[in-house]
Amino acid sequence: MSNQNKNIHLTSEERKIIETGIINDSTKAAIAKTIGKDKSTIGKEIKSHRRLIRKCSLPLECSNYKRCKYNRNCTINCDNYVPFKCTRRDRSPGACNGCDQQRYCRFNQYFYSADLAQKEYKNTLSATREGINISEDELKKIGNLIQPLIKQGLSPYAILKIHPEITISEKTIYNYIETGIFKNIGVDLIALDLRKQVSRRINRINKNKYKIRKDKKYLKGRTFVEYKAYVENNPYAKVVQMDTVYNDTINGPFMQTFKFLRYSFMIIIYHTELTAENMYNGILLLEKILGPELFSKEVEVILTDRGSEFTYADKIEIRDDGSRRTRIYYCDPMCSQQKGAVENNHLEVRYICPKETNLYELGLCSQDDANLISSHINSFPKEHIDGKTPFELLKFLNNDLACKFIDFGVVEIEKDKVILKPYLLKNNKRTK
Repeated sequence: MSNQNKNIHLTSEERKIIETGIINDSTKAAIAKTIGKDKSTIGKEIKSHRRLIRKCSLPLECSNYKRCKYNRNCTINCDNYVPFKCTRRDRSPGACNGCDQQRYCRFNQYFYSADLAQKEYKNTLSATREGINISEDELKKIGNLIQPLIKQGLSPYAILKIHPEITISEKTIYNYIETGIFKNIGVDLIALDLRKQVSRRINRINKNKYKIRKDKKYLKGRTFVEYKAYVENNPYAKVVQMDTVYNDTINGPFMQTFKFLRYSFMIIIYHTELTAENMYNGILLLEKILGPELFSKEVEVILTDRGSEFTYADKIEIRDDGSRRTRIYYCDPMCSQQKGAVENNHLEVRYICPKETNLYELGLCSQDDANLISSHINSFPKEHIDGKTPFELLKFLNNDLACKFIDFGVVEIEKDKVILKPYLLKNNKRTK
């Protein structure tokens, strides 16, 4: 099949091919080649639209259930617990359709349906088209311009004649005022000031459904292409990769992770909210731990993803006194491999904080708990640094930096006492 439609949305026919491929145990790569798409597109499609149709018959998905010495009374802090992983379900093709073990499998089973996927896609597409195609900065500029003129009694029509540089139509101005869009961004435009307000009625379906387009100006000059160019021109630049780890997007807790590439060392900052302000404060805390001079030297560059929690680029880079704190760059969309070092560390975090668990109940309730996780992860030997631990490497290359983290509470653990299991936090909670 031609690759001309590579970047076009999946069609109903293509989704049926995907479903057939899963049933036939085809790989994502093979399915992608058949319909002329990228393999990552197939992976995201299956993961987004597969449904849990049979729940695990055990309290937890544990690989050791056949050899369980606790009567299968599974708990997350069991020292015999090993999370179950299925190559077919969790990797490729990514769903259980057509699996010959369905009848006997005790674990969660996910099925992909082309018809349901198409229906969900149409619903999502409809919802996204309800938004407004304008950034918050542009909207504020227009609102502040027309506010005094409306109060003077001028109509939107007259204002557009006076100010042809305004990029939205007369009808759109009425809609934004009547639905409170301007008021939401701090521009007090009252609908009663409009001359035609009584005679106009906004469509009932569209009312209160306008959403502001995400402002992406923070990406200007900070894309992954520009990151690579900076690193090529500054080969000795010290890079820190940043991300977040969490299970509950609403209630938290949230772990802001920093991976110091030169030392393969990771530190976790604990948060109870996932906001741009919180993540900015996490960077300020890291600067306080290291001191401004050492921070600017060791955190010369931050590489992160495009999550909404990392949009305070200007504030992150420049201090209040105008001096440069760091430089921040962003990975391409859906390209977590571009910051693969911190992603690999997240696998270790997940040994202690498995997905789909309540992290508060597990024992992650404070910065001290986050420091405990960092301490154990940084204290066991890593193959990619020749069997050394990140702590050993950090102390050898930069003992001053190591002492800063130790003073903060991230300490070296004896290698034979390192724990990478959920009961690390449970045991710590009991001893408090």
